[in-house]
Formats: sequence, C-alpha cells, structure tokens
Amino acid sequence: MGLIWFLLIGLVAGFLAGTIMKGRGFGLLGNILVGIVGAVLGGFVFRILGLHSTGLIGSLVTATVGAILLLFFVGLIRGKR
Repeated sequence: MGLIWFLLIGLVAGFLAGTIMKGRGFGLLGNILVGIVGAVLGGFVFRILGLHSTGLIGSLVTATVGAILLLFFVGLIRGKR
C-alpha cells in the first residue's frame, strides 16, 4: 500500500509542478517520475534548510517543491525559461 501512495504523491506532485511551471510536464509516467525524483530532491533540500514535513500534505508539498526545482533545472539545461 505504501508504494501506491508513493506513486500517487509522485503523480500529483509532478502534475502540480508541471502546471506551476507552465506546461513543462511530461505526461502521466513522466509526471510520476518527476514527482518521485522531486520528492527525493525536495527531501534533500528541506533537510539542508532544516525544515521538516509530516503526513500526506507535508509529503505532497515536499515532493512538489522538489519537482518544481527539478523542472527549473531541466529547463535551464535545455535552454528554456
């Protein structure tokens, strides 16, 4: 059951990040992947900043922030703003 929640949070975080970053989403599977990688990146960034999130909403916020950062850096590498 934990894997299903992890994938759902990844999907929602990837979708939200793609929407916030104005269409830089990558489709269903791509958004899940962006959300999962974003969750790891967001957790790392939050830990460095001394922030802590708990629960479903906290996990979603952490994953979304990480996914936004990931899409931002991918956009910089690709040359898109």
